[in-house]
Amino acid sequence: MKKKDRQSLTERIYLAIKSEIFDFVLLPGDRFTENEVAERVAASRTPVREALMRLQREGFVEVSFRSGWQVRPFDFEQFEQLYDVRIVLEMASVRRLCEMELATGLDELKRIWLVEPEDRLKDGPTVCALDETFHVQLVAATGNAEMARIHHDITERLRIIRRIDFTQRPRVEATYEEHAKILRTIIKRRPDDAQRLLKTHIEESKAEVRKITLHMLHEARQNQGLRPETYEQLPSLI
Repeated sequence: MKKKDRQSLTERIYLAIKSEIFDFVLLPGDRFTENEVAERVAASRTPVREALMRLQREGFVEVSFRSGWQVRPFDFEQFEQLYDVRIVLEMASVRRLCEMELATGLDELKRIWLVEPEDRLKDGPTVCALDETFHVQLVAATGNAEMARIHHDITERLRIIRRIDFTQRPRVEATYEEHAKILRTIIKRRPDDAQRLLKTHIEESKAEVRKITLHMLHEARQNQGLRPETYEQLPSLI
């Protein structure tokens, strides 16, 4: 197999395993071997190992010489620290947006979040993805590329637990209400109110982290009816 083709296969295996972790098909603490993954994706161990090493660098899995690979158990203290940094970045962003002459990039957010209750989306995973985009675009709209890069990295590391928020219908409704209030205060250029609303909004999500247990993760997986179908799209390695 050509190097380019192998890199492409490694990327797809990486995305498939990462999807299983994010969708709680593979739960924190689950153990597996390279051979098991290789058999599942009909590939050799080389691209599987490369994909797992990338996930290890990103902090999603860890390896033991004797027991193989393991989905990294949740480090709740680290998650709370990431939330704290996220709050600092986003509060600075909304203040800057309120003070800017022309804050571009908000029109799409207004179209999604400033809607009548009957026009709101109901699907948890869909709203979860839109919620992530809302916060990412708020930071990006400041025009500070370095701030946006750091925020994107934090968002990626928090995504696995933020999804739990959206398995409950009240959280979906609350997200619409809270995002709308934040946007309206930014539009009215009220930085103190915008920061207060944003901090409260994120703190509530942060509080959910403290409630997460493996039992809840199992329930979330069952409620979402998720299956590792991503592997079916992987080509065999010849």
